[in-house]
Amino acid sequence: MSRPPLPHDFQRPVPSFTVTSTGLTDGEALPQAQVLAGDDVSPQLSWTGFPAETKSFAVTCFDPDAPTGSGWWHWVLFDIPADVTELASGVGSGDFPGLPDGAIHARNDFGTKNFGGAAPPPGHGPHRYVFTVHAVGVEKLGLDADTSPAAVGGTLGFLAVGRASIVGTYENADESAGA
Repeated sequence: MSRPPLPHDFQRPVPSFTVTSTGLTDGEALPQAQVLAGDDVSPQLSWTGFPAETKSFAVTCFDPDAPTGSGWWHWVLFDIPADVTELASGVGSGDFPGLPDGAIHARNDFGTKNFGGAAPPPGHGPHRYVFTVHAVGVEKLGLDADTSPAAVGGTLGFLAVGRASIVGTYENADESAGA
């Protein structure tokens, strides 16, 4: 059985590279730390094998299964310097410990400028959370923190020179729970 399409399947094809996480396993359930009603902490991510022409990175987390007609952006971080190849757990949360100089958090679909954890509607079934590291061919996207997540995603679709994703899943089976 083939996998459902990922959002990047519809963008301009670019070379892939490797992204790993000490807290996420591709295709497996998200840890409670990455759940909105849990700790709401961005995961550790590291990457290797990106194209030589990479001048910066961006990291996004997108839920293509959200019942919005356009998915749900949980994390949008861009203008990460090209010499950064790892983000520690929590970089997108709280006081942003270890956030690389110059990196910009754009607002997510919660309306905040940080990582927002998984929060599928109760009883809606499993959702996929696509954490993607985008290798970008320019040092700066020329966008700011108030740029919509869809506009950042579209810009990355044109400026990416490579892309790597790791996908976690989460389901809120409790139909009596909120958010």
